[in-house]
Amino acid sequence: MAVMDVNFYSSCLMRNVTYRAIIPFSSGVFPGENEKDREEFKTLYLLHGIMGNYTDWTYLSRAVQLAEKFKIAIIMPSGDNSFYVDNEKNLSFYGEYIGRELVEETRRLLPLSKRREDTFIGGLSMGGYGALRNGLKYSDTFSAVAGLSSAFVIDLAAAPDDPVVPFRKKSYFESIFGDISKLPGSDNDPEALIENILKEEKELPRLFIACGTEDFLLQYNRDFRDFLVDRNVPHIYHESRGGHDWIFWDQYLEKMLRWLKRG
Repeated sequence: MAVMDVNFYSSCLMRNVTYRAIIPFSSGVFPGENEKDREEFKTLYLLHGIMGNYTDWTYLSRAVQLAEKFKIAIIMPSGDNSFYVDNEKNLSFYGEYIGRELVEETRRLLPLSKRREDTFIGGLSMGGYGALRNGLKYSDTFSAVAGLSSAFVIDLAAAPDDPVVPFRKKSYFESIFGDISKLPGSDNDPEALIENILKEEKELPRLFIACGTEDFLLQYNRDFRDFLVDRNVPHIYHESRGGHDWIFWDQYLEKMLRWLKRG
């Protein structure tokens, strides 16, 4: 087992960035020692929520133990408070960073499988939305997408401002997405991305959605589930007792990894 923090220059974000990697070595062969014996791991790109960073999953969940248990590498980048989308105005292309650049960089450095069927993306809350958006937009790269307590921005941006929570105000969403009236149907709309994949007759990633019954995002997740049912899109949907918290996310990280391992 190796847990490491890696710093590199991101062309998409135009600055140095750090990600954390969990690599569940079992053969003892490190990259470069003996290439013919090199293990190449199935890989989950795992995204944090708002106000978090690349350390959250290792400090607040059993990510290290579960990566070892299921023999899946986990890569955890920082997304700041970007919702993991491209923002041309401030030259921060987080969508391309997550969907292309990070995958390319980690595959160059670490013993990760380059096969689509071994490459997954997941996340919680803001990161659940980011996983859905980028997993669908870059569906040629990711074969499975998992969202826990996903923050569906089209619904959130349309809701009345919360005077207490800055991240639930229209002005904040406008700073990330621009004109929010143009969100539906755009490449920041997971439903539109699914419609486009179906129209183009491409292969959809496998989908795993979960939300707690006491979570303030529950109805938005139910609405997305209903959309998938209406379009006959295969998916796994879970609800169980729980709130918008790490008790729920840690429980479902294990369920997610078991689902990914089964294939």
